[in-house]
Amino acid sequence: MYYKIINRKKKIATQIADTLGYALWLPALFFRNKTIPKKEIKEILVVRTAYIGDVIMTLPLLKPLKQFYPKAKITFLTSNGARDLFKNNPYVDYVITYDAFWFYPNSDKRDYAAFLKEFRKKRYDLVIEARADIRDIIFTTYLGRARYRVSYKVGGGGFLLTNAVPFKEIKHKVEYHLDMARHLGAQVDSVDWGLNSTKEENRKAEEILSTAKGQINIAMHPGGRKSLKCWVPARYAQVADRLISEFGARVFFTGAPNEKELIDGIIRQMKNTAVNLAGKTDMRTLAAFIGKLDLFITNDSAPLHIASAMKTPTVAIFGPSKSNETGPYGNIHKVVEKDFPCRFTCDEDVCNHKPFNECMEVITSEDVFSAAKTVLKEKEKVKSGYGIQA
Repeated sequence: MYYKIINRKKKIATQIADTLGYALWLPALFFRNKTIPKKEIKEILVVRTAYIGDVIMTLPLLKPLKQFYPKAKITFLTSNGARDLFKNNPYVDYVITYDAFWFYPNSDKRDYAAFLKEFRKKRYDLVIEARADIRDIIFTTYLGRARYRVSYKVGGGGFLLTNAVPFKEIKHKVEYHLDMARHLGAQVDSVDWGLNSTKEENRKAEEILSTAKGQINIAMHPGGRKSLKCWVPARYAQVADRLISEFGARVFFTGAPNEKELIDGIIRQMKNTAVNLAGKTDMRTLAAFIGKLDLFITNDSAPLHIASAMKTPTVAIFGPSKSNETGPYGNIHKVVEKDFPCRFTCDEDVCNHKPFNECMEVITSEDVFSAAKTVLKEKEKVKSGYGIQA
């Protein structure tokens, strides 16, 4: 069986669990992969408990589900940090949250019993586990007691699914999720993320933009959940200075509260001024703000996927992660990356390459500035009607 797992220890553990699981569930497997009668589906649960960027890339799954099952109620199970993504989303009816201890080590494992007790009070007709992760399948999908349980088998736990989605090739995670809807029979005519800003959120975003002067609005996101995916801070300063000097840009830096010092350090290295927004916006205000930018420059991070959802032109800087799976999707964009074969077997947590983290270190400020110029030029072509949006 093919496993879409890079970490060697996790892969071996999953293989062992699957071997035991398929042996124990062997009689039941003969009755799997049933046809799912559309008329029986009244309650749907979509599971994506980690991480915020991945949750964002799951959002396009909801519209085709809602269109295919118009009378069904759709519930989304996610982490507490991702809850606000679903506000003002017309394709989801309910959101339940739990910070899964198997993804979030700092969460209290004792909370799981309370979560499970409440979770099992409701019976779903169809559960879609969007990550294809054996832990989610065992601890949520299977225990939810749904009649139909759908996911891929590439992360293990296929013995607990009633319907396995065929996995044919590596592709962008948005398409990976949309294929789940297609497998159920839904049509995907267009991609709608359902990330809609309110008037108040747009007002706050405009207020932020008014704190600086310039001809175009550009923001940069130098932080991220994994340090190996973060580009050299000093080079963000160099690119920001050139964008201000050559384009008259007003530059903002976005980030989490714990990234304020990182961004302060970048701004201190600049010749020009920029605005530090670290910790000053909630996720929905950040989305509205990103939606108003002329350009967003970022590491592989959750805000990268917000930019895709908001159709904001983007320059994405990639090192150990794989841009064909988690790069920008659907917006005008350019990925800056270098050819290092080890990237495709990197688990993004540990770098064994010499020199350390070279895939990010060799990306120059000229590489990123050149990509920014290309994207801005393409944006102007699209605006004037001569270009085609990627």
